Amino acid sequence: METLEEEIKIQHFTEWLQANKAELRGCKIKYCGPNKGFGLFSSSQNSASPILLVVPLDLSITPMSVLQDPCLGLKCRAMLEQGEVDDRFLMILFLTVERLRKNSLWKPYIDMLPITFGNPLWFTEDEILELKGTTLYKATQLQKKKLECLYEEKVKDLVMEILDAEAGSEVRYEDFLWANSIFWTRALNIPFPHSYVFPKTSEEENCSVPLDTDGGIITSEVSPSSVDENGSRGCELASGVAVNAVNSAQGESVWVEGLIPGIDFCNHVIKSATTWEVDSLGLTTGVPASMYLLSAEQGTVQNEEEICISYGDKGNEELLYLYGFVIDDNPDDYLMVHYPVEAIQSVPFADSKAQLLEVQKGEMRCLLPRNSLERGFFSESSPQNEDNIQRGNDRMCSFSWSGQRKIPSYLDKLVFPEEFLTSLRTIAMNEEELFKVSSLLEELVGNEEKQPSDTEVKAAIWEVCGDSGALLLLVDLLQTKMMELEDGSGTEASDTELLEKARVIEIPEGSARHDAKNVASAEKLISRNSWCSIIYRRGQKQLTRLFLKEAEHALHLCLSEQN
Repeated sequence: METLEEEIKIQHFTEWLQANKAELRGCKIKYCGPNKGFGLFSSSQNSASPILLVVPLDLSITPMSVLQDPCLGLKCRAMLEQGEVDDRFLMILFLTVERLRKNSLWKPYIDMLPITFGNPLWFTEDEILELKGTTLYKATQLQKKKLECLYEEKVKDLVMEILDAEAGSEVRYEDFLWANSIFWTRALNIPFPHSYVFPKTSEEENCSVPLDTDGGIITSEVSPSSVDENGSRGCELASGVAVNAVNSAQGESVWVEGLIPGIDFCNHVIKSATTWEVDSLGLTTGVPASMYLLSAEQGTVQNEEEICISYGDKGNEELLYLYGFVIDDNPDDYLMVHYPVEAIQSVPFADSKAQLLEVQKGEMRCLLPRNSLERGFFSESSPQNEDNIQRGNDRMCSFSWSGQRKIPSYLDKLVFPEEFLTSLRTIAMNEEELFKVSSLLEELVGNEEKQPSDTEVKAAIWEVCGDSGALLLLVDLLQTKMMELEDGSGTEASDTELLEKARVIEIPEGSARHDAKNVASAEKLISRNSWCSIIYRRGQKQLTRLFLKEAEHALHLCLSEQN
């Protein structure tokens, strides 16, 4: 049930959207609770149409619109041209400023945005410890230091300079952290029409935001104080803005990251019948240069049903780090395994191996998706499929040399990427193997002054080394990863037991986070952030266990076949 404050926010934002020519054709905005904030829900209005929401691209927050902002534009353009900042920094800076600006034209939108987040950058010290031993634990510590340094060195003084005219405005690190989280949780990669990004008409005809008769953003009748003399903003693209041009059905498009108010209230679901599209010419929606939500379930969507989109096939590591939530038993979960680059310097013949890795464009890390286990040794699915057979054929074609080394019988069951195994073979070589590889390559090139190709180097290393050294090193890496995970937070079984006994305590936005610890301790509850962390780390332990089992079995077969 929405509070009066939430109802007022929704009313003001809805009127702001409509005043800026957005159309809520088959949806409405509702409050989903403290975890999800506001979301989009289907409505009976215009239920026959598959188009649920239309938002003009003029209402987007992009690097182009920031560069044309009367207050930020000149400063941001200078920093961008000097290579001091990137496109994302521009939008994060803009959000920081608009949050602090007393009469912000974006106030109805900003008031709807969350004020705290579930990603690890917002965790308490106790909650951070739940991630100990995981990739996210180190990544969060590094990112915190990076953001704090960026704030002190660049953001703080710049924001105060921009807001100098507004007495009483005071910027805090939390404002910058908020803007950073807003960008990463809500930004989309949008295919803007080429003519929209590179306009050929006048500035007045191609402004980046809707203008009223006074030249300001239309802000809806409920918020007249937000109209000021900011003036118009053209769409000229400054040098330095990263774009990627592609061809689309409605002409050439330029991919640009940005925020689209309204569309960005869609929450995530793994499989969704709703997608967003860009209508360059207005042929679908009747609104040229717009983005719209399209439902594939025309006529079957129930009234008051939440409208979600898929954020993509993302594992819990990425979902938690960027968005602040996880999915239990996530089918798209993955495990990242890497060989530390700095460790190469300590292996025997490091310089020679580094050169071979460079020639092969060696991969020092790999992502192991959960679904790859379906083709592994212990899969319950069909023992072979066309993809597995093709993988084996590709390797047989690419790695034949003298024919003396037999192709492994287990090749079609190996779940580890060949690019990563290639690097591990190189790192694991002993002195004798390194000498044999050098001899084979010298024999290949002869007296010609040419360098062997990456394919030839891979073939020589495979011919000499086979898989045993690489698989032995891989087993060691996975065992080390499991040890780090368990040293940080116990076993997979202990996580499962903890989740079975614990209940999640929901902490409303704005509540004191330090009070949660006392409540949780007294009632044996855990915070939502702690629950997400345990789900994530248990998944990492489970995947490590399963992939270690695959690697150990592959090693056993390899040694038995003398490969």
